[in-house]
This record gives sequence, structure tokens and C-alpha cells, in this order.
Amino acid sequence: MKKQKIKEETNHSSPLGVRGGFFTINTIQEIFDSLKHNKLRTVLTGLSVSWGIFILIVLLGAGNGLKNGVTSNFSDRATNTVQMWSGTTSLTYKGLKSGRSLSFGDKQIADVDNHLVETSNQTGVITKQLTITNKSEFGTYDVKGVDPSYDKIFNLKFEPNEGRFIDLLDNKESSKVIVIDKKIEEVLFKGTASLGKYIKVGDLMFRIIGINSKKARFDNGTAFIPYTTAQSIFNPNMKFNNIAMSVTGLTTQKMNDDFNDKLKKTMSNSLSYDKNDPQAVYFQNSQRDYLQTMMIFNGITIFVAVIGIFTLIAGIVGVSNIMLVSVKERTREIGIRKAIGAPPATILKSIITESIIITTIFGYIGMMAGIGLTELVNYIMLQSAAGNPNGPTVFKNPTVELSYVLISTAILIISGVIAGYMPARRAIRIKPIEAMREE
Repeated sequence: MKKQKIKEETNHSSPLGVRGGFFTINTIQEIFDSLKHNKLRTVLTGLSVSWGIFILIVLLGAGNGLKNGVTSNFSDRATNTVQMWSGTTSLTYKGLKSGRSLSFGDKQIADVDNHLVETSNQTGVITKQLTITNKSEFGTYDVKGVDPSYDKIFNLKFEPNEGRFIDLLDNKESSKVIVIDKKIEEVLFKGTASLGKYIKVGDLMFRIIGINSKKARFDNGTAFIPYTTAQSIFNPNMKFNNIAMSVTGLTTQKMNDDFNDKLKKTMSNSLSYDKNDPQAVYFQNSQRDYLQTMMIFNGITIFVAVIGIFTLIAGIVGVSNIMLVSVKERTREIGIRKAIGAPPATILKSIITESIIITTIFGYIGMMAGIGLTELVNYIMLQSAAGNPNGPTVFKNPTVELSYVLISTAILIISGVIAGYMPARRAIRIKPIEAMREE
């Protein structure tokens, strides 16, 4: 009778009427009683899981935050821009001595356009540092003479009702119009509207036709005038030291390296200098720099993910070991349950469910703690940068993609099943008489 009664209790169905269901009320109650009875073991098991998922989330978040921070520094400038600056030769070339000072002209812009199909929007840049004055307010700023294509090369920004950039008509007529940065407007006009007003640039008056709102982090502001105006007023010899252009189709580092070599060869032939001369012409390929930076951060992301995964694996191994000890401690109990007729599947189900509950609950705790820490760091970084919103940042928005969270959760649950199944499978194979002899 007693044996029959125990069988009936073991097979008791849940209130939902699912007989033999995986998560019956009796099974859940038994598991939580076991966890409550072995608090230290439960906490140690849970901590190993929490720590693994916590480190994984923190490392992934830190990698993303670092990548997002650096990427944001590129976001307000074109990444497909190439510039070059003329210098002084340091090598002899075809009978020409070293130490020659080089400069660009319209011929070099035409050579770039004719020989390099990857380029577009070429413009010479004539830069002068001049005093700009509005009534009693004044400051010294870089004034650049550029073609209308400069706007497309560097992605300048004009808010509604803040005018426009230089156009073809301005350039054709050598108009005395000027575009100023927002920083200059704030200094010279003290919060009042500047669009359409006249300011003194050097000794000449220019009319403001636009205010550039794009962030300028490393200077106090720049003003832009038509290229032809700058040539006629400041540059009668028609020479300048800077050319800027856009490039398209250069999607790999090798393609950018090949383009750089072609550009150096073109300039070498155009200006008659040795293409291997490191001081004759200086080149800056922002597309190549951007690709290099992204490769570095992709490597960092992979590295921190690998470290996090191994940390998670260490937590899973900890769960397996502790579950093995747990089953070892309950060998005698398992033997008794088998002796009185408890099916092996019921015992196996109980141990596996216990492992799943531990890994799921403590994994969720570790995940929330990791996300909370990265968000706290992000908040602190944002607050520290509040006084300089235009300044560069190295850490921003350390979010972890939902797919990573779901994958981590799935790994935890599957690992919980495996961690509980292996020792439980070994335990239920022990004969009842041998199990009950265990001390």
C-alpha cells in the first residue's frame, strides 16, 4: 500500500491536467525545496553563471562603446576625402636639385581629373589667415577660397534659414560673398542673426550668405569665399598649396593603397619630382584611415567576444562541477527513490530542471548587471562631456545587440541542460542497492 501511494504521488498531475508534464507543481516544489536547503551550493552555482554572462556583456558593451565613440568622431566628416599639400623636395630628379619649393595650380587639378577616374569634386584650397571684423567685435580666422564642390567633399551643414554655400554663379562673377562657421557667428554677432549682413575681411567687405553648422572640433572656426575671388584678391600668382577631392569605389585598404600610388605618380609627373620623395607632397586619404580604424575595432570586438565566451564557458564548467557534486550528495536519495518505484525519467527531469532554473535566473541577473554597468559608464561619460558637446569622445552608447543577448541566453539554457544531464544520467544508472550504500 505504501509503495502504491508513493507511486500515485510521484505521478500526480499538475492543476492544468497535463499528466506527466515536464514542469509539474510537485517537481517545481521539490526543486525549490532542494535549492533552499542547499543555499550555499545554489549561490556558488549561480555566481559562476552570473559572473560569466556579466563579463560577456561588459566586454561586448565596452567594445561597442569604444567603437561607437570613435565612429562618432568620423560621423560629421566625409570619410571618402583625399587631400594633398605641396612641400619642398628632398631628392634630386632628372637634373633638378633638391630643396625646390613646390606649389599647385589649375594644371594639377586638371591632371587629377584626367588620370584618376576614382576622383570627383576636385578643388584647390587657398588659405589665408585674416582678421574678420563686425563693428567692435573681431577675431583672426582661416579664410579659404574654394570651389562650390568643397561643400560636397566635406559635407558642410546648413540649418533651415541659415543660408547656403558658394555656388557656380558666385565663382563665375568672383563675388564678395562669404560663408562663416557657427563658431564665428557666435563670437562676432553675440547671438544675433548674421545672414545677409556685411563683415570686414582684411580690408574688404563681404556679405554673409550662409552659416555652416557642422562641428569644428580643432579650430576656432573657418570662413569660405569663392575660389576665383581668393585668386584675384589674395593670390595673383594663381598658386596654392592644398587640393581636396572626393573618391568613390575604394572599399578596401588595398584599393586605397593602389589609388595613393597612382596619385603620387600623377603628381610626380605633373610637378617633376621623385615619386618616392617623402617631403615633396603630403597625402591624406581619410577613406584609408577610416577602413584601418574599423579593422582595428572589428578585431577588438572579436577579441573581447572570445574572452567573454571563454569566461562564460568557465561559468558553465563551474555549473557542471557543482551539479556533479550535488548529484553525488543525493546518490543515496536517488537510490531510495528508485527502490520505491520512482521512474528514472522523473529523477532525471528533476535534476535537469534544477540546473535550468539556476542558469536561467542567475544568467538573467548577470545580464542585467552587465547592461546596468555599461549604461552607468555611458551616463558618466555623457555627463563629463556635457560641457563640451562638440568635443571628441572615446566611449559612446555601449549597447549590446539583442541577438547577442538572445544567443547568450540560449547558450545558458542549453548549457544548464547539459550540466544537469551528464551527472544525472550517470546517477540513475546506479543500481538502487549500490546507491543506498553511499554515505
